[in-house]
Amino acid sequence: RLTPRGGRDAVEGWQTDSAGREYLKARVRAPADAGKANAALVELLAKWLDVPRALIAIRRGEKARLKIITVQGDPKYLIARVERDRMEKDGKKN
Repeated sequence: RLTPRGGRDAVEGWQTDSAGREYLKARVRAPADAGKANAALVELLAKWLDVPRALIAIRRGEKARLKIITVQGDPKYLIARVERDRMEKDGKKN
């Protein structure tokens, strides 16, 4: 779930919607016009996952807040990166 013009570029962690589906919450400073927020999201996710931008694509939801993102790469590495971030954030909450 992307928040454009969010005041800062940040991955804010996992949330759960009313149907019980998890989504990753992110915000970017860029506005939602001319694809600027989407480009900023790809850049943010590339840094967060430590992968090249070219390996990340928005598959669905280019004009919506909820997006479907694909990331190419080693699944074990990507899952480990996401889980490490989740554990770091959980550790800060305790």
